[in-house]
Amino acid sequence: MKVLVIGSGGREHALCALLGRNATGTPPRLFCAPGNAGIAEVAQCVPLSATDINGLADFAGQEQISLTIVGSEAPLAAGLADEFERCGLVVAGPSQRAAQLESSKVFAKEFMLRHRIPTARHRVASNVAEAREILRGSGFGPEDAPVVVKADGLAAGKGVVVARTRAEAETAIEQLMEGGRVGREAAQRIVIEEALEGREASLLLWTDGRDYALMPPARDHKRVGENDTGPNTGGMGAITAPGVLDEEMLALAVREIVEPTLAGARDEKLNFRGVLFVGLMLTPEGPRVLEYNVRFGDPEAQAILVRLRSD
Repeated sequence: MKVLVIGSGGREHALCALLGRNATGTPPRLFCAPGNAGIAEVAQCVPLSATDINGLADFAGQEQISLTIVGSEAPLAAGLADEFERCGLVVAGPSQRAAQLESSKVFAKEFMLRHRIPTARHRVASNVAEAREILRGSGFGPEDAPVVVKADGLAAGKGVVVARTRAEAETAIEQLMEGGRVGREAAQRIVIEEALEGREASLLLWTDGRDYALMPPARDHKRVGENDTGPNTGGMGAITAPGVLDEEMLALAVREIVEPTLAGARDEKLNFRGVLFVGLMLTPEGPRVLEYNVRFGDPEAQAILVRLRSD
């Protein structure tokens, strides 16, 4: 068996290490595109960009790859899974339409509204003036109430600002929409939403679109400064432990979020297959969705995959 992993980070190294210690038989022959120096110790690296969709499809076809696993979001947002399926190749990753659950915060919020999936209240703005008007309205509480500002598009985990004041929120909006903080394409629209209170948790699962298997819940460390201060990052480390998500909260998350999300994706014919990552805020009223990812998290994968005892 030949397996191709697409990506070049710690997440992909964790995937290759897991596949290489195959628990039930002969380990597969592993390839990783483009890989890195550490991955080269456990897999054959292929000098192809993760977003070179046609090149990757040609390579997988020529090498008769049995299964391709996509690590990062950009190839999925660009339609890699669609192209692989068109070529008759087996790929663990959702369609380009399904990948909008991650590639567009606006799409994800509207999807959650359509399917009654609990999340924070929000508004969408297409320019700075509209965003200021939303902020100065009464929709998000008093002036000293925090709000969250999110770029609509992919921003490598750097498009979210938790603003403690309206002044901070206005600065964040200007930096995102006009200052090039994450690139103008990612911030053509922004989402402004209420700041939820509670503990965060990451719930990942494998799915074929209908059936699913949960992975151990995890939590990553987002803020750049000590004592949970400073701007958000894409994640600087993660833990997985029983206390991250207790049984009662997990059951609620499955019933109110995971199953309605998969049902909604089927209803809208999104062709979701692969890994679904649900970023949760555990509030006193129950779990709420902060965001969807459509692939393994990094660094969450590094904490989760090492715990698995089966392929």
